[in-house]
Amino acid sequence: MTPDPATQIELFSTGGSDADLIGTAALPAELAEGPVRLPPELRLGTSSWAFPGWAGIVYAQRAGEQMLAREGLGAYARHPLLRAVGIDQTFYAPLDAAEFARYARMVPPDFRFVVKAHAALTTPIDRQARNVAVTPDVDRFLDLDYAIERIVLPVAEGLGERLGALLFQFPPLGLPYARDPQLFINALGAFLDQLPRGPQYAVELRNREMLCGPYADVLARNGVTHCFNVHPRMPGVLEQAELLGDSAWLSGAVVLRWMLHPTQDYEAARERYFPFDRIVDPDTANRGAVATLLERIIGRGSEAIVIANNKAEGCAPLTLFGLARELDRRQRTPAPAA
Repeated sequence: MTPDPATQIELFSTGGSDADLIGTAALPAELAEGPVRLPPELRLGTSSWAFPGWAGIVYAQRAGEQMLAREGLGAYARHPLLRAVGIDQTFYAPLDAAEFARYARMVPPDFRFVVKAHAALTTPIDRQARNVAVTPDVDRFLDLDYAIERIVLPVAEGLGERLGALLFQFPPLGLPYARDPQLFINALGAFLDQLPRGPQYAVELRNREMLCGPYADVLARNGVTHCFNVHPRMPGVLEQAELLGDSAWLSGAVVLRWMLHPTQDYEAARERYFPFDRIVDPDTANRGAVATLLERIIGRGSEAIVIANNKAEGCAPLTLFGLARELDRRQRTPAPAA
């Protein structure tokens, strides 16, 4: 029987490096024809890396999802435009330091990870989904001890300097906090005030009413950055920047996550875009806004990490390649005469 090409590497990878067997795809022709000039302060990456549909885009060979989840990171990290990645699995359950260290060994020293904190820490207990791995009836929302012991210390120990940011992604927080955003801002401030110093922390919101001066002040006093996000629930990234002012994004590396097309929800996007091997719904408006914000951030002397999701346009790496082309075009286009 002829092996299924989607699983052939997984079945027969008995010698050599699995990353070598998977291989890294060549740059698209339009990017390979001439050098793409991106600022060294900018890193581009995707939300996870285990997508067989990226064969020919990120990976030279087609491999199964399990194989890519275990070993694909090494091939991914060799791609010249992919210098970062998001670890999303930690949103559902924490990982230990040994697993983070395994990831760190698979990438070069200048590669960076954006790690999501466990959802139990960022989700009020009455709003937690059943797939969040928590002890029943134990409220971990903004639990400082849990954050330090199960999240901060393992991430910092395992990834070391390869940690780009530890991300606290808060889902829509419900009526009590929506009616009085200061309740959440006070609780967030008390939490951030006591976190260990050293790692770069970032906060991502899904409540637009939280985007205000007091929230920005809480971040700034702790050296924490706002995670800009392209998501239908939130204002555009340029509006987020105007609402918050510079103090929310000049305290360290800034994370920008390009998550979801404005016409889709997650389930509809997953069905529409699978197997994530092409751009289905180009989002030129957000590409331009993201590029403009990155120019501002980098122009102010900050580093930036852009993490794209397959559900933004259909294929996360192709979304990033399009952003790279846009940024390169802007650098090559002379500014209009005064």
